[in-house]
Amino acid sequence: MSRRIVSPCVGLCSTTVGDTTCRGCQRHDREIRDWLGYAGAEREARMQSLDALRVAVAERYLEVTDAALLEAQLVRYRIRFRPEQPALSRAIELLRVGRQRINDMTRYGLAPRNGAEALGPAELYAVLNQALNAAAQARSDAEP
Repeated sequence: MSRRIVSPCVGLCSTTVGDTTCRGCQRHDREIRDWLGYAGAEREARMQSLDALRVAVAERYLEVTDAALLEAQLVRYRIRFRPEQPALSRAIELLRVGRQRINDMTRYGLAPRNGAEALGPAELYAVLNQALNAAAQARSDAEP
């Protein structure tokens, strides 16, 4: 029986339209191309690197006030996440999927910070996504 290969893919691969770094999962085109060929330990190390990148960007604008509530909302709305995925990385997925429907982020265990308090969820996600894409591109440029 074959095992499912875990991937950070969220189904929005912008490398198919010419980006060298995916706007959906933040992997660079070489990682996407080689993903199935990586050994399990290599994939895990890269997943951890992507999670660390997402946390580093997200913590500038957002804090998780209740990780259990965040997880409950992810489950409720069937938003995919990994058990070992950090809460801030999960929060990015919640905002990606629900940014147009979320009215009160506290109901999702989240609170904006560092000047992001004046932003609605859609605006916050736009700021987060722009910063995330810049960080992902820098990560790609730093790798041979």
